[in-house]
Amino acid sequence: MPNKPKKEKPLASTKTSPNNAINQSHGKENPDPVEEANKNNAKANTATQPPPATQVAKIKYTVPIPALIKKDKKQHSSRYNISKNRELQKLPLLKDARPEEREDLFIQKIRQCCVLFDFVSDPLSDLKWKEVKRSALNELVEYVTTQRGIVTEAIYPEGITMFAVNLFRTLPPPSNPNGAEFDPEEDEPTLEAAWPHLQIVYEFFLRFLESPDFQPNIAKRYIDQKFVLQLLDLFDSEDPRERDFLKTVLHRIYGKFLGLRAYIRKQINNIFYRYIYETQHHNGVAELLEILGSIINGFALPLKEEHKVFLLKVLLPLHKVKSLSVYHPQLAYCVVQFLEKDPSLTEPTIMGLLKFWPKVHSPKEVMFLNELEEILDVIEPAEFSKVMVPLFRQLAKCVSSPHFQVAERALYYWNNEYILSLISDNASMILPIMFPALYRNSKAHWNKTIHGLIYNALKLFMEMNQKLFDDCTQKYKAQRQV
Repeated sequence: MPNKPKKEKPLASTKTSPNNAINQSHGKENPDPVEEANKNNAKANTATQPPPATQVAKIKYTVPIPALIKKDKKQHSSRYNISKNRELQKLPLLKDARPEEREDLFIQKIRQCCVLFDFVSDPLSDLKWKEVKRSALNELVEYVTTQRGIVTEAIYPEGITMFAVNLFRTLPPPSNPNGAEFDPEEDEPTLEAAWPHLQIVYEFFLRFLESPDFQPNIAKRYIDQKFVLQLLDLFDSEDPRERDFLKTVLHRIYGKFLGLRAYIRKQINNIFYRYIYETQHHNGVAELLEILGSIINGFALPLKEEHKVFLLKVLLPLHKVKSLSVYHPQLAYCVVQFLEKDPSLTEPTIMGLLKFWPKVHSPKEVMFLNELEEILDVIEPAEFSKVMVPLFRQLAKCVSSPHFQVAERALYYWNNEYILSLISDNASMILPIMFPALYRNSKAHWNKTIHGLIYNALKLFMEMNQKLFDDCTQKYKAQRQV
């Protein structure tokens, strides 16, 4: 079987899903699909616009709210051990110090920034000294960013300790302990009250890691497995600003510390295992998957066995968790990256997706259809032939779905040129599977848009193989009469 040229597609993009706004009538009565397809056979097959993003409609209840009431942003604070001696003295500026005094002054300022303040029970307390710390942190960020030769051996333990003292803490209890799905459009995230200081600490540490003077051989004495484990614990923070910084910090550490790479992957696996099989609640799954997308892209070939196990035992089971929508684009990207690296993983991956296919959750089913199209965009023809029968049995069920967005999304596969070429090469196997669902729903489906899309699919099948199409028609009508 000759290989079909695959269409190029951006790696990080995700397929758009259908829009429920398309509603066009195709006449008062439903014509016979075979006659309609024959009638339109001579017409040019006009290209259909790709489906726009699905908007899941939500019922909103309007409750009268007094105009003067303003809802405060939700803020939590982590459990800090507030420093006893918080009276900070403002030190001279680093740029004004003599060169021989700068290292000592640099260390003094770093140590000043280890003092922790209360931002929740009494946010107006210690305002003067909070400002001293904030100014010192900003000066440290600028100093590390603009100066060269200032990250000396004595700075490593001080800078890493300051980061650990400020950031490694017990996170507040979840604001949604029942684990209900977070909706980014409707729900406000819970913000960290101490963020005015934490943000600058993260910025300092990032500039520190990215400094041309940074030497991993020295830093590895302090950035060890315990440090990484505590860093990963912070990914469960409810504050999206913190998770965004953590994502970049962990990625820099993964890139610079080769000895920690296997450990980081193992601990991320453990987080996912707990999420899938125990808690089903973790705030940082999307960010961790985003990091893994970059890591998978750099895997050497042939893939190690541990990487294949990660795909089949971790990434695929992540599809069955109820809050899939929060991280699905990142998950689909990781899966496609694996299949581009090793096409032989396509069959177990698609069979795994079919195993976890949603039964009664239509928005989730649309997500599966989006991901499946991304996989089919990179599939090899030989791998396609191994999975086409169970795959199109599932697509036939989707076409018959009473939820029109599911049926619509499945029928949009016939607008994909590469998928259409795969179907054409295997029409003798695929058409008998799809024909009953297409013919039945061409009249029976309640949504007129679906009728038009089904006529398009039937017309394309007829153009592929007229004789096979006629045989399927006669066989279907004979079975109906029996």
